[in-house]
Amino acid sequence: MQKTARVHEIFTSIQGEGIFSGKRQLFVRFFGCNIKCAFCDTAQDPLDLKEYSVSDLFGLIRDRASPRSIHSISLTGGEPLLQAEFLKAILPKLKQCAYRIYLDTNGIMVKELAGVIGYIDIVAMDIKLPSSTGLGGYWKEHSEFLKAAMEKPVFVKAVVTNKTTYEDFYKAVTLVRNKNSHIAFIIQPVSPLLDIAPVDVKMLEVFKNVASEHLYNVKVIPQMHKLYGVR
Repeated sequence: MQKTARVHEIFTSIQGEGIFSGKRQLFVRFFGCNIKCAFCDTAQDPLDLKEYSVSDLFGLIRDRASPRSIHSISLTGGEPLLQAEFLKAILPKLKQCAYRIYLDTNGIMVKELAGVIGYIDIVAMDIKLPSSTGLGGYWKEHSEFLKAAMEKPVFVKAVVTNKTTYEDFYKAVTLVRNKNSHIAFIIQPVSPLLDIAPVDVKMLEVFKNVASEHLYNVKVIPQMHKLYGVR
C-alpha cells in the first residue's frame, strides 16, 4: 500500500474544462504523469512537490472545503491514477464525508481505474489524439478505459491543435460511438502556447460537424479558466 501521496498543489477554484465548467471544486493536483503531451500546460516543479499521508491529506481537504461548499473534489495532475494505491486508502474516507469525487485522467491506466472506480462519481476522460500530442496512439487503452469508466457518469475530451488530423479525430469519434453515442464528447481547442498554434476555425467546424453526425452530445469548449483569468 502506498503510504504517502506525491502532490504538487491543493487549491479551490472553478472547473475550467468540459461539461462541468464553472463548478467550484477543490483541486488535488498529483505530481507526475506517464506521458508528455506537446500541448501540456501544467508545469510541475519537483521543488514544489509535497508528500502527504492519508490522514494529513484528508485533514487538509476537510480544512479547505466542506462537502456542501464545493461541487466535488477534482483529482487531477499530472495523472492521479499513477497513485492509485494511495487513492484506494483515502477515497473511502472522503466518500464517508459525502464528498463527490471527480477524476480527471488521460484515460490510459485501466487497471488502476478498476481499483478505484467504486469511489468515483464523475470521470473526465481524455482521448489523446496522436497528431495533437506528438506521441504514439493509445487507442486500445482508451477503448478499454472508456468501457470501464462507463460504470459511472463519464464524458470524453479531445484536445485539437493546428496539427490534429481528420483521421485521428474521426477515430476518436468512432471509439466513443461504438461504446455509447450518448456519451458527451468535448472538443477542446488548444490554448495557444509558445510553440503551439491554435486550431484553424474552419477545421474546428469540420471536427464539430463530423462528431455531431455520429454522437448526440457534442460541444466545443475551450479552457474556460484561462478566459476567466483564474487557476
